[in-house]
Amino acid sequence: MDEITIKPIGTIRTQYFETLGMPIQAALAQSSVLAVAILDEDFMDGLKDLEQFTHIILVYWFHKARPFQLLQKPFVEDTLRGIFSIRSPHRPNPIGISVVELVKIEKNHLYFNHADMLDGTPLLDIKPFVPALDNRPNAGSGWTEGKFDSTLPPAST
Repeated sequence: MDEITIKPIGTIRTQYFETLGMPIQAALAQSSVLAVAILDEDFMDGLKDLEQFTHIILVYWFHKARPFQLLQKPFVEDTLRGIFSIRSPHRPNPIGISVVELVKIEKNHLYFNHADMLDGTPLLDIKPFVPALDNRPNAGSGWTEGKFDSTLPPAST
């Protein structure tokens, strides 16, 4: 298979300079901590109409990830799991996704809540979160069943 070249479209700035104390998932992050995705100015026209959405999906590169291992222990338990059944940043292609609450857009700055990424994270893409398309009310949670239910913040922020 041919290699793929991906170029960042911007940079994500957060209060997290190390993984210690950083939320492990956007849904577990505090909503009151404002972060910003700074889009390269060449892509500003692509932001048209994005302000109409309350939530967006950020696609980014785990730039501080360690080399991957196919079996790893997830944060929530001490059992080895396959890399594709956990959300570790230490993956063959260290790509992360987070659903975040869009607060406002000022020029090429997207301010958002629920940051769960390190400061300086390369931004690869932005997609609108569309509940009718992205929610799956009957989805199963696999081995994580019951591990996060009581720790999630309320749906509205």
